[in-house]
Amino acid sequence: MTAVDAEGSDGHVHGYGSRAYRSYVLTALLASYILNFVDRALLGVVAPQLKPELGISDTAFGLLTGFGFALLYTLVGIPVAQLAETRHRVWIMAICITVWSVMTALCGLAAPITIGGIVIGAFWVLLACRVGVGMGESGCTPPANSLIADYYPPARRSTALGFYAMGVTLGTVLANLIGGPVTDAFGWRAAFFVVGLPGVLLALLMVLTVREPPRGYTDPPGTVRRARATFRDALKEVSSKPSFWLVTVGSMLAAFGGYGINSFQSLFLNRSFGLTPGEAGVLVNTPVGLVAAMGTFGAGWAAERLGHRYPTAIAWLPGVCVMLAAPVHILGFSTGNLALCVACLCIGGALKYTYLTGQYTIGQGVVSAQARAVAIAIILFVVNLLGYGLGPLFTGLLSDVIFAAQVSDLGAPELVRKSCEGAARAALGATQQAVCKVAHPESLRLSMLVTSCVYAVSGFFFLLSCRWLKRDMVAV
Repeated sequence: MTAVDAEGSDGHVHGYGSRAYRSYVLTALLASYILNFVDRALLGVVAPQLKPELGISDTAFGLLTGFGFALLYTLVGIPVAQLAETRHRVWIMAICITVWSVMTALCGLAAPITIGGIVIGAFWVLLACRVGVGMGESGCTPPANSLIADYYPPARRSTALGFYAMGVTLGTVLANLIGGPVTDAFGWRAAFFVVGLPGVLLALLMVLTVREPPRGYTDPPGTVRRARATFRDALKEVSSKPSFWLVTVGSMLAAFGGYGINSFQSLFLNRSFGLTPGEAGVLVNTPVGLVAAMGTFGAGWAAERLGHRYPTAIAWLPGVCVMLAAPVHILGFSTGNLALCVACLCIGGALKYTYLTGQYTIGQGVVSAQARAVAIAIILFVVNLLGYGLGPLFTGLLSDVIFAAQVSDLGAPELVRKSCEGAARAALGATQQAVCKVAHPESLRLSMLVTSCVYAVSGFFFLLSCRWLKRDMVAV
């Protein structure tokens, strides 16, 4: 154990490097997070083309977008975070960016293969590529949060983390803005190549231009610092912090609803309003994502300014906003008016993504400098395994269950999901097509309505964390 020299740097006041250089580094980290979510969100963008070609159910698509990606993402995340506590964080991020970018491009090559006389379908090949994307992306956020904490002092950190957290929404915007039109023009496979490969260039740029700061550089003088923190050390630190676990549960539920909705949003727009991937991406998902990005950054900015008077604002502000997102989304998915739907999705997006700023600021704010990356990895383990992993799977499974009940009630129990998609639907008789016209969009709409209700519960856990937050915070 060592202590920071009281006569040492004034990093706890100004941060590491010049103001201009800090801004550049933060922008580079934002770019990495944007690419992280471009590659992650693209599957939902191309879904209206990809699903009919692969002939898979909504449940299988939920597995592909959720649990199949999240499993190794979460399992690899904590070891990578522990490595980031003692090794060069910039190099770790650069290697991981390269891995997930290459694996994203390989998704475009997914096709049936034969191994030892056994034919493996395109779905399983694509799932394997998605697992590879998840493994690479696990090395983005924990090291990035640790770097931000050493570049920015506690008083300015929530705004910096709010800026970084915009990568979630801006990445989704670019996935739609680029991936949607490319899918319409050249097919879904080309979209994976177009958005995947640029990441290799970003990895090289980070290695050449981003400096590794001293660990704990922004800690106030006299702060006790471990030479090295193990996973057990980090877990011990957070075990006595109720606010950490309440925010983790709240974030997990917000991610459950968010990933469940985002994975199927383009499919919803296609089925309910007849939009192509490009139209859904440019006309709806892009403005939704841009407004949501402003909400994410705005939450960090507002919490930082309210924090001087209300120390728990970083928890109650996203708590209230996420709770309000539930009725707004319910209205959006209930209406048959596209303009009203888009307006509700925009407002709901700005409200629900405020949780990201609270998640990152509180997650690293309740532990010492040497445990920040692991603390964030613990949050992401829960958020991604249960939120990202199960959210899309739940939405897809519920959609298929409702679909089966509806087609049975409408007198066509022989219909399955793939019968109502693409060219297969055109081959149906008039009666069966009429059943598809009702059950195909309605089952997903009802599933989206149920998923939206999760936001209300998520916000409650953020509000509950306020009871212990002021006591638990280390970074002030």
